[in-house]
Amino acid sequence: MGKQTTKGNRPSIIVWDNLEEWVRRKVQEFIQSLLEEEITELLGRQKSERRQAVDSLLVYRNGHSKARHLTLGCGTVTVYRPRVRGLEQRFESRVLPMFARRTAEVNKLIPQLYLHGLSLGDFDLALRGLLGEAAPVSASTVARLKEGWQAEWDEWKKHPLDGLEVLFMWVDGVYVKAGLEKDKAALLVIVGGLADGRKVILAVAPGYRESTESWSGVLRDLKERGMNCPRLVTGDGNLGIWGALSNVYPDAAEQRCWNHKIVNVLDKLPKKVQPQAKRRLQDIAYAEGRPEAEEKRDDFLA
Repeated sequence: MGKQTTKGNRPSIIVWDNLEEWVRRKVQEFIQSLLEEEITELLGRQKSERRQAVDSLLVYRNGHSKARHLTLGCGTVTVYRPRVRGLEQRFESRVLPMFARRTAEVNKLIPQLYLHGLSLGDFDLALRGLLGEAAPVSASTVARLKEGWQAEWDEWKKHPLDGLEVLFMWVDGVYVKAGLEKDKAALLVIVGGLADGRKVILAVAPGYRESTESWSGVLRDLKERGMNCPRLVTGDGNLGIWGALSNVYPDAAEQRCWNHKIVNVLDKLPKKVQPQAKRRLQDIAYAEGRPEAEEKRDDFLA
């Protein structure tokens, strides 16, 4: 039996080790083809095709701009924006705007990493590991974005509230380890339930360990911006918010959050009975009235 040979070059085989690189290359080719097709649609003719009518646009392809790095969720690719000559106004691409360097998904990733506690010095290494060495994201970029977030928050918290009819409020302190600060920050969050059924975020403010003074400052700000006194405020067992309510909105009714109550009770029970206990506690919370709730409470205790 003669020796078998293979004529011609075999196509490259996609294996696990180079799968991501292959995907990025295909994405890069696809984006480049979209950019080229966009110019074809504008001109009404393919590349190198002559104009068919005398009155057609006197607009021509004019090569490509310099290489441009675009960071996607799958990594960073290099594309070239086609240029056109003869337009009265500058052509604005719908696929790749003039100054865009990152997709919206990547822009969402940056604040998520920041809020999960990634330090400023680690951003450059982490993002380049995730998005590629050519990713146009650095620690200085994050610092500039942080300044933008701060400005947006400062503007948001000045909005007047006198046009809202707030019936209920849910309050809680959320602790985050933002990467540019040393210690965990307590964010005092208030969500309002309006008369028309909508839920809106009324406040997100830094506070010191959910103290009465911190909560009072947040509530006073809401009152100064025109917010009415809510009928009912629901929160956990932290005493700070209840002391603040007596200072700013003394006529608002108070209610302990049932989710917090259930979690606190389950924490005292053996794990094997927690699923059944959770169902029974939820039955109490969703009883039709007080007599039924007390009956279910007695059943739970039994």
